[in-house]
Amino acid sequence: MPASDEVDRIVHAWLRERPDLDFAPLQVLSRVARLSKHLDRARRTAFSRSELESWEFDVLSALRRAGTPYELSPKALLLQTLVSSGTMTNRIDRLVERGLVTRRTDPHDGRGILVGMTSAGLARVDAAIARLVDAEATLLHGLSAGDQERLAGLLRKLSLDFD
Repeated sequence: MPASDEVDRIVHAWLRERPDLDFAPLQVLSRVARLSKHLDRARRTAFSRSELESWEFDVLSALRRAGTPYELSPKALLLQTLVSSGTMTNRIDRLVERGLVTRRTDPHDGRGILVGMTSAGLARVDAAIARLVDAEATLLHGLSAGDQERLAGLLRKLSLDFD
């Protein structure tokens, strides 16, 4: 039998105290919650080493994934980052102040705006994603490539109902 973890100890204690309940969901989701905390810590570290906040990385990475010329409308950015328009406006303003993005009129729609990444933004997001991939690989080092693929498939199946 594999080694016990903290979730095993928690579930065992609950089973002792409440044998009338099915604790199978805790076996999965408590581990996901605990891993999420480790992932959040690794991400914050990777981003801070690139002098970015998590929200800054979210916006810059959306622009980076758009490809050259690394521009999107504020509406496209908010759809990708799942924030309100007011929040996105504030984030764009702050990124403009830091010199990581620019804002310009859309040449195809005089009323529209395009947010574009600067070379400084590109350098920061590229450094951050490289650090993030390394950090996440470290978190998964105990799983074989096949196990990682199976886990990704199961998590994808679970997340489809939420996305």
